Amino acid sequence: MLKLSRLTDYAAVVMAQIARHPEQPHAAAELAEAVQLPHPTVSKTLKMLVRAGLLESRRGAQGGYSLARPASRITASDIISAIEGPVAMTECSQAEGDCDLVATCGVSDNWQRVSLAVRTLLDSVTLAHLADTTPIKLPVQLPIQSVSLAAEA
Repeated sequence: MLKLSRLTDYAAVVMAQIARHPEQPHAAAELAEAVQLPHPTVSKTLKMLVRAGLLESRRGAQGGYSLARPASRITASDIISAIEGPVAMTECSQAEGDCDLVATCGVSDNWQRVSLAVRTLLDSVTLAHLADTTPIKLPVQLPIQSVSLAAEA
């Protein structure tokens, strides 16, 4: 099963909570209570998101965490990368030369195409989309352009 870690899921939940109320900084304890997650987990997640440049942190009485840029300019891919590292289906689809079997496997180019399609989709979903609490109606029109998986001629 292809699955994100719980910490990545929690990061998206925390980021969405901040995006719903961007006008004010948010304390870690307040966020933990709002999203019903343990304070240490939220604190760890916030630090990782600050390190990745997705959140800003301010100390003091008026301090807290806020978005480093508008929610419409933060993508699902940004959040995933902040917690898990680069989005890639396999080691060889992340960077060339990371596989001992590249000369004989015959599928690395295809995994790179799949990784590109997944990254393109994740790049098209913004934090503003994730923060929207309006129920979706199926079928969903994905907010991406067509991604060709065919080899270029």
